Amino acid sequence: MDAIRILIADDHAIVREGLRTLIGSEPGIELVGEAADGEEAVQKARTLQPDVVLMDLVMPRKDGLEAIREIKRENPEIRILVLTSFAEEEKVFPAIKTGAQGYLLKDSLPEELLKAIYDVHDGEAPIHPTIALKLIRELKEPSDLPPAEDPLTERELTVLKLVAQGLTNQEIADRLMISEWTVRTHVSNILDKIHVANRTQATLYALREGLAELNP
Repeated sequence: MDAIRILIADDHAIVREGLRTLIGSEPGIELVGEAADGEEAVQKARTLQPDVVLMDLVMPRKDGLEAIREIKRENPEIRILVLTSFAEEEKVFPAIKTGAQGYLLKDSLPEELLKAIYDVHDGEAPIHPTIALKLIRELKEPSDLPPAEDPLTERELTVLKLVAQGLTNQEIADRLMISEWTVRTHVSNILDKIHVANRTQATLYALREGLAELNP
């Protein structure tokens, strides 16, 4: 199995050094590049084509939100894992709308970050519980998403609720006694029907619509 190719985007050299050391200790992950600002992050994502970008939200020249937007527009397959601080919480929900998949606080444990990298690469949507709780206030705002033209089936609603609980595709498959491939198909159909780009957005949709509850 090929190593997960990582691009670090953070304007603090000490943060990049710490991430570099952590990634270097994990055989399943390979650091392919670093960027010190958002403009450089977009350029290096374009040339290096990493699997996952570890993205700071507050950077010079171009902030993380704009960098995420441009990277996802050029290559939707690149996964974005945001590493954020409490001071940036107002940017987290816009980052979800822009297309980032995962959200961790910068003081997360090393093993939490490594797990999040694997999860994001596998299509999961890790969100630090503290960040998730802060997002709840956003759920009170009216949604700007168009209504689903084709209603979710009963099975799709069940899968969506399990996605919102943070279960992986394999865990959902085990719970429902169906194949992982079938779960992937259901998730793809759900995303199309509710007009969202990834599992993180689907989770917030489920919370907003009262289909699931967040249990920190």
